[in-house]
Amino acid sequence: MSLAERLSPYQPAALAILRIVTAVLFIEHGTQKLFGFPPAPFEITKLFFVAGIIELIGGILILFGLFTRPVAFLLSGEMAIAYFMVHTQIDFFPANNQGDGPIMFCFVFLFMVFAGPGAWALDNRQRP
Repeated sequence: MSLAERLSPYQPAALAILRIVTAVLFIEHGTQKLFGFPPAPFEITKLFFVAGIIELIGGILILFGLFTRPVAFLLSGEMAIAYFMVHTQIDFFPANNQGDGPIMFCFVFLFMVFAGPGAWALDNRQRP
């Protein structure tokens, strides 16, 4: 049996772990903008406040695997906008403009749009 064949049964669990860890990290960015925890190294503007609402609510929905695909699509777009509106103003290169995180979030969420939530998601519950 090949390595791929042995690992395939674990794919839904691995995707769920990726979803959960990503959501917890993303929620932290929302709480930072909305509640000042952890303390933000930047000034919170109205635009950041709106982003914080999207990040907190979207992160919680992703954490529980509820409406995963449409929420992940929205969050992927938010991260693309954040990168181009905020980070490229600092520098062109992601390593210099602290844009690595938004780029990674953007593409992990985009992956979730196509892959779904994985195991342990409310999206997977049986409907009567």
